Amino acid sequence: MSEWNSKQYLQFETQRTQPSCDLAKRVDNKPKNILDIGCGPGNSTAVLAEFFPDAKLMGIDSSPDMIARAREKYPALSFALQDARTISGTYDLLFSNACLQWIENHEKLIPDLMQHLTPNGILAVQLPNNMDEPFYRVLDAMTKDKKWGFTEYETNDTLPPENYFDILSACASRFVIWETVYYHAMPGVDALIEWVKGARLRPFLRQMNEAMQKKFEAELFQKTLPLYRPMKNGEIIFRFRRLFFIAYK
Repeated sequence: MSEWNSKQYLQFETQRTQPSCDLAKRVDNKPKNILDIGCGPGNSTAVLAEFFPDAKLMGIDSSPDMIARAREKYPALSFALQDARTISGTYDLLFSNACLQWIENHEKLIPDLMQHLTPNGILAVQLPNNMDEPFYRVLDAMTKDKKWGFTEYETNDTLPPENYFDILSACASRFVIWETVYYHAMPGVDALIEWVKGARLRPFLRQMNEAMQKKFEAELFQKTLPLYRPMKNGEIIFRFRRLFFIAYK
């Protein structure tokens, strides 16, 4: 997997952190032991520390840059460089905000995570589910266009909600699933490009030299511009749909 850039990712820290807050609010037990899977630069772990101040808390991520940034920004919290598929032990709460889409085979992954919960423990997950957004349709078509010569693709998939219903029905005692659409105010289409450079576009950027990157971004901008009408204040609305679930062991 290509490396993450925490500085790029945190350009939109407020928007990327809000789903963590919304997910944490739905946790209805009082966990004593929490693992934040895919903690990134620590923003979601900081949310959990605020919601559950008495819990033992650890944030893990597979990106050295993200873990370094998390440790720098939140020195009072604990972080470790670790892949979500290698966790051990049991936890009252396994929390994951916008991470699991980067890991393949959710039919196996989610039941495996459920095995790392204490009795009545909770798996709380948020996944982007936004591929129908016009901007992402354009981006997806461009990354699949052979003219750019991309040869490496990373897993970045969210299953239909019905699939998670079936998966959780088989491994959880009870669960809830819901969706939220966030309406992010952005200064313009160029901000949308900066947004995906911090996440979805990241694997492709490393396959392009600087000149190719500029050409790609210019074409992405031109194809996206007609799709977003400026509001009266000059900003555009970036709709971002996210899927949530909370599953109990």
